Amino acid sequence: MGDRVCRGCKRFAHEVIDWNRYTHAQKSAVDSRLQQLLTQVVQSYVAVVDGELLQRQIARHKIASAAHRNLHCRAYDLLRAGASQMLRLQDFGLQARYDVNKRSATQLKEAIDADFRVLSEAYYQRYFGVAERVAERVYVRCQNR
Repeated sequence: MGDRVCRGCKRFAHEVIDWNRYTHAQKSAVDSRLQQLLTQVVQSYVAVVDGELLQRQIARHKIASAAHRNLHCRAYDLLRAGASQMLRLQDFGLQARYDVNKRSATQLKEAIDADFRVLSEAYYQRYFGVAERVAERVYVRCQNR
């Protein structure tokens, strides 16, 4: 409540509020942005070394993951749903990057989620924060007259 970026889905507050009024094109644009940001984060933590194995594991464990999403986003869907049961990333077609390979799957999921939120918030500040600050200054000036 009160966050500019949803802690769960990482959409902006105004997108969550207006989601049911969005056109298909608007929803696709939001989904595209989220995939781009998530992919950037996931790639810094894990590599998809066997995409077919990853997809088989997602199907085998009945993980909710949209087929149109790229493999890095689908890897995150798998981590989000089952990191606590994943002992070896290799069994799922994934490999931790060298600098994070001592982390558990749960720790990787938490780090990815935290970085995804930070990146989403930075994106929000870059494209919407300026407008908010300008509107706030105008409001203050109007109040002082």
